[in-house]
Amino acid sequence: MTQLPTYPTPPAGGQPPAGYPPPAGWVPPRPGYPPPAGWRPPPRPGFAPTPVGPGGQPLASFGDRLLAFLIDSAVAGLLVVTLFLPVMMYVWFVVVDDFTRTDPADQFLATHPKSFLTDFVLPLFLAELGLVVLMLGLYWLYHVEYLCRSGQTLGKKVMKLRVVPLDPARTLDRAMAGRRYLVQFVAATVVPGFSYLDGFWQLGDKPWQQCLHDKFAGTVVVKVAP
Repeated sequence: MTQLPTYPTPPAGGQPPAGYPPPAGWVPPRPGYPPPAGWRPPPRPGFAPTPVGPGGQPLASFGDRLLAFLIDSAVAGLLVVTLFLPVMMYVWFVVVDDFTRTDPADQFLATHPKSFLTDFVLPLFLAELGLVVLMLGLYWLYHVEYLCRSGQTLGKKVMKLRVVPLDPARTLDRAMAGRRYLVQFVAATVVPGFSYLDGFWQLGDKPWQQCLHDKFAGTVVVKVAP
């Protein structure tokens, strides 16, 4: 049986054995002194380093941001439905009751086409328009006013995320949060399919993994310690 060759044990202090080159990124130790500022050990082969934001915090992953968005959407949606459902029920039952008292339901459209548009379609359209306005108003309070307090919404708190400015010397303000809101919610409401483009943009964005609303506002989303 062939015996494997042995290598000399490195002496105290970490110097590589004579005749063997030092590994890549190796810095000779200085007894009693810490490593130079900013020095990091070289990454292990096959392991990509964790991407970090401008302030040194780890960037939020796509999965974490998606879960935070779903939590926020559930909270805001529940609030909108709670406030608006009584209005929709009132409009619906009042209009339907008025139709059934004045004319049979199956004859009303044929005999009163103009009244159908003004007394039925128009109130429902105005109710839906009011729902959109109410939703955008609540989203402003939640995603701008509430976000500015700590850089976190409820969903981001659960997922341990925070919105921070791209410039570490600045703090998140209403103007930044407002620009995020305009792209993430107003533009997504007006342009069909824009919300998907905005959200999936993070997957190919380098180096900060920003969505389009982050780019427009000059912000990034980072992972914070629990």
